[in-house]
Amino acid sequence: MKLSDLNKLFFFLIIFSNFSNSYAENEVDIWKKNSSNNFKEEKKTQEQKIPSPLINKNKITTNSIIQEQTSPEKNDTLLYGIWDPDKYNFELSMWANTDGKNIQKTIARLNKLNLSETAENIFLNTLFSYSYAPENLSEKDFLDIKINWLIKNKKDDLIEQFLTKNNDFPNKNKIIQYLVDRNISNANIKIGCEKVNFIGRDIKDPYLEKFKIYCLVFNNKKGQAQLLHDILKEQKKSDKFFDNALNVLLGVSENKNKKIMDNNLLNFYLSSITFPNFKYEPNEKTKKSIWEYMNSANLISIDDISDKEKIKNIEIAANKGQVDKSQIFKIYKQIPFELNTLINAKTVYQSLEKIESRALIYQKFLLSDNTKNKLDLLFLLKDLFKKDNLSKVYAEFLSDRLKELELSEIPENYLNTVEKNIVSNKSLNQKKIKFDDKTLHKSKLVRYFYEKDYPIKKTQKELDSIYKKIKRNRSYFYSAKDVAVLESLENDGVIIPKEINHKALSENYNIPDSLNDLAKKGEKGYLALKIVEIIGEDEVNNLDPETIYFITNLLNKLNLKEFRNEILSTALPLRI
Repeated sequence: MKLSDLNKLFFFLIIFSNFSNSYAENEVDIWKKNSSNNFKEEKKTQEQKIPSPLINKNKITTNSIIQEQTSPEKNDTLLYGIWDPDKYNFELSMWANTDGKNIQKTIARLNKLNLSETAENIFLNTLFSYSYAPENLSEKDFLDIKINWLIKNKKDDLIEQFLTKNNDFPNKNKIIQYLVDRNISNANIKIGCEKVNFIGRDIKDPYLEKFKIYCLVFNNKKGQAQLLHDILKEQKKSDKFFDNALNVLLGVSENKNKKIMDNNLLNFYLSSITFPNFKYEPNEKTKKSIWEYMNSANLISIDDISDKEKIKNIEIAANKGQVDKSQIFKIYKQIPFELNTLINAKTVYQSLEKIESRALIYQKFLLSDNTKNKLDLLFLLKDLFKKDNLSKVYAEFLSDRLKELELSEIPENYLNTVEKNIVSNKSLNQKKIKFDDKTLHKSKLVRYFYEKDYPIKKTQKELDSIYKKIKRNRSYFYSAKDVAVLESLENDGVIIPKEINHKALSENYNIPDSLNDLAKKGEKGYLALKIVEIIGEDEVNNLDPETIYFITNLLNKLNLKEFRNEILSTALPLRI
């Protein structure tokens, strides 16, 4: 190696050390069972008490005790997660009695659902609590399930938490590249470059190294960028396209690349900022990330409004969430129609092509000043989008337009339909609660389940007071929700009035044997996943009372109070 090359290498190592310093300072050792720092052996018995490691500012502390079986095979097992298991009353061995293949099958089914808020919360808190992998599933395969779910569902904040709390793990480069690409696709390069801090010295990935070099140029550190690039070329990890693009950015030469590269997002981005008069026509086969970047960077345009194929591709991309849906209505507005066609739109649209028919009805809606006509046109347009499997393009637009209408002017026969098509931006738990002390499960007792550290003594007094009111009503019927409340309060130490025979009442409701078996075996993690599957896409307030009862009954048996409280605080109160 030449002396000049040695000097470059020495200088690079100094820069690289400084560049990675902020990341290295935040690194946290991976858990190891019985490690000298985190787990101290207290008693040499068959069952030992092991301090449960808690994450606090990237450091592991031992503030709680978990019962764990010792296993020589797991002494060196690495654990990956976000939350200490004790937070939700889990254990490191929460999957010990569960076949990993069953977990894979369950999560595969869950991946096909758009989980409700409550279901997703329970899923996340279960899967991302630190634990050993289940039987018949390697640590790597279990980790892949977690990483793939985070990426598929675009949980950027959780991904950053995961990276912060887990120093080194297989496929780390995959999750960092996802974060980088997410910020490129949002045309937010500044924040994307901040994610470079996650790229530690242990990661040797050409894609991420190229992005790191580009970030140095972006932050006007061209000398450092050139040094890193020289090292990358010496390692034969660069390529002609990147070399040429970087030379343009460094001001060394003009663009010699003749073809726009769309094989990955970084190359496409570099093409867009180095090609003079950049122009690219996406189609159905274009990668989602490229569509998203073009949308964010305002690179999507229609030069020829008669190009129906291009409009169709943009509609499909918008339906997939790759393009801002408002773009579609801007395009529709540009399609020209004669005045007579607009006047007779409600009959003429049927003779037009699909795109033109939607554009015509949309323009007719814009010209209408009568609430009845607007409603007719809005719901006609809904049917036209639905016929072409483009409902996702239209749902939010329809909701927003319906919100703009005066309630007093909406015809009575439309009221129910309008209400069903308005999308509320508020989650259920953000709505105000109205108490009804004449019904046990709607009374102020429910505060115990959603107010943190609500006093047991106060709850006891409230129950006694509410029961005095209820027993005056001789025809009062104790529902499944009432029984769920009574069992949960008793489970936590509240004394139930002797006159309420809630144990006899509970015999009216059957709990599936398969779920009862999981509770008896102590399969906390797997049972939690099965409950997530039961809730699915529904919010729990829409589940039938019997289902709410048996879910809370099972959670009480396994002492999973956090999940039980979330379900009851969502399912029980009357919200307005």
